[in-house]
Amino acid sequence: MASSGIAYPDRFYAAAAYAGFGAGAPSTAAISRFQNDVALLLYGLHQQATVGPCNVPKPRAWSPVEQSKWTSWHGLGSMPSAEAMRLFVKILEEEDPGWYSRIPEFINPQPVVDIEMHKPKEEPDIVPALTNGTGTSSIPEPKTISENGSSVETQDKVVILEGLSTVSAHEEWTALSVSGQRPKPRYEHGATVLQDKMYIFGGNHNGRYLSDLQVLDLKSLTWSKVDAKLQAGTSDSAKTAQVSPCAGHSLISCGNKFFSVAGHTKDPSDSITVKEFDPHTCTWSIVKTYGKPPVSRGGQSVTLVGTTLVVFGGEDAKRCLLNDLHILDLETMTWDDVDAIGTPPAPRSDHVAACHADRYLLIFGGGSHATCFNDLHVLDLQTMEWSRPKQQGPIPSPRAGHAGATVGENWYIVGGGNNKSGVSETLVLNMSTLAWSVVSTVEGRVPLASEGMTLLYSNYSGEDYLISFGGYNGRYSNEVYALKLSVKLDLQSSTKDQPTSDSTSRVLEPEVEISQDGKIREIAMDNADSKNRNDEANEQLLAALKAEKDELEATLNREGLQTVQLKEEITEAEARNAELTKELQAVRGQLAAEQSRCFKLEVDVAELRQKLQSLDALEREVELLRRQKAASEQEQAALDAKQKKQAGSGGVWGWLVGTPPDDDDSESS
Repeated sequence: MASSGIAYPDRFYAAAAYAGFGAGAPSTAAISRFQNDVALLLYGLHQQATVGPCNVPKPRAWSPVEQSKWTSWHGLGSMPSAEAMRLFVKILEEEDPGWYSRIPEFINPQPVVDIEMHKPKEEPDIVPALTNGTGTSSIPEPKTISENGSSVETQDKVVILEGLSTVSAHEEWTALSVSGQRPKPRYEHGATVLQDKMYIFGGNHNGRYLSDLQVLDLKSLTWSKVDAKLQAGTSDSAKTAQVSPCAGHSLISCGNKFFSVAGHTKDPSDSITVKEFDPHTCTWSIVKTYGKPPVSRGGQSVTLVGTTLVVFGGEDAKRCLLNDLHILDLETMTWDDVDAIGTPPAPRSDHVAACHADRYLLIFGGGSHATCFNDLHVLDLQTMEWSRPKQQGPIPSPRAGHAGATVGENWYIVGGGNNKSGVSETLVLNMSTLAWSVVSTVEGRVPLASEGMTLLYSNYSGEDYLISFGGYNGRYSNEVYALKLSVKLDLQSSTKDQPTSDSTSRVLEPEVEISQDGKIREIAMDNADSKNRNDEANEQLLAALKAEKDELEATLNREGLQTVQLKEEITEAEARNAELTKELQAVRGQLAAEQSRCFKLEVDVAELRQKLQSLDALEREVELLRRQKAASEQEQAALDAKQKKQAGSGGVWGWLVGTPPDDDDSESS
């Protein structure tokens, strides 16, 4: 939410205590301030944020209050806790915009101080007319806001009331002094410029959708309300009805008419509704379209490219985020569902879009239910391919609910928020080089640092202006601000003329007077006043230089002390290094001696191995000799036995004659 203060979840707990929920609530009856439907919705969101999805049984029928509370909680489904916290705070701020400044001291010990932009005082009912001799009335020119948020003190000057010409300073937001009945403060409205008039339609105020159509004449800076009706038929005699209130829609000018596309309504339809407004007849009419229309939504971007409207993203009636792409041909009023290639942007709403060179669609920022984006995506409308180019310069912070307007090749971005605070700087993107730069910055909780505001471009009297209206940053706004661009753009040739400007032109402006022919001419500043201002500036410069000198001397002294300490540490380190070197040399000597001894041991081991090998050979020879000896002995014994046997035998004839054998022979046989 675009408001200052504590961040989530502490902001939610403070809001819950203020509304009458939780143990730290100042009063349990505080919730009675709200209507029943709002109180039930706050109860359901509080339960969803602190307990989670409803998983308790439905109460009995004889307890209608508990049944209503259960229905409110159960209807939130599986909504994340962070989203429930954000919606709780947002609804409370819509119902009671000043709640944050009235919370107890134990929640907000410091008072909230709103720093608003300096703007002209409200005009009294009767304003004395000032004449310039020709009968032309004039009023004092409004003061402007410098880039640091403080007002610029200028000498009184008188100018002819010529609408946006009252804005004199370049690249500084000016609060316009308007007349007529101001519109109701709002945000998420639609706005467009048509024939030097700014039209404002619909929006959201205190959670209620609006349906009024307001117009600001940029020539006279006068508000007026258009009594517009909705034409129910196609003929002139058709009946008229009231336009349905809506918010989050887009207002697009085309020719001498403008269209209102999409938007959230109390009773949403199934598909996007396109309405057309005719300024001549002051009537709305529902446009009949062909093809398959997109699902109804709000917070989308609608970009005019030639004779087509390109619709991207948004949030449907069921709070589902979208990233689909649709094109409406304004000549045939036919919808085309585009299936682009490449990686599209993540589903989002409350982003901005712009077209460059009638070919490239740029998408920047936006938000989901849990986060905000600062990415830049480009769609080539000829090849229908998404890409994400590299950005140059200071990359903007994530934001949603911001507004954008194109002037030639420049795309200006204002406002937005990141659920914690509003964005204070006005940015510009060169769409040819994709380089970001900061135009101006405001401070404090001002309407220019809001969500849901609108930003429009208008060329008035040869000058380029940006015009912002409305927004919400803790309070609703109906202020109108204008910024005169310092770069004169020729939209036909796309060339830029850089005007020369002195650095002091934003601080000191010369007096102006009205001549007889009504033209404004400059009068030189008084030399004495200029000298005094120069002396004061020189004194301030000298004081600043002296302070800077003292700071540099103190820094130099600190650096000197650090240098001495470093030298001492270096000396100690060198001494330790010398000792370590000696120890290293001693260790190296011991290591050399050990290596020599190891070498000798290796030689002895080698000799012993050789001796062992010799002993093994001798043992093998001895064993061989033993075996040979045993074999010889066996052979000799066998030979002896054989000879003995032959000697003791008588032969066959001895047996035949009955010669008995010897005893030894008989035993051996």
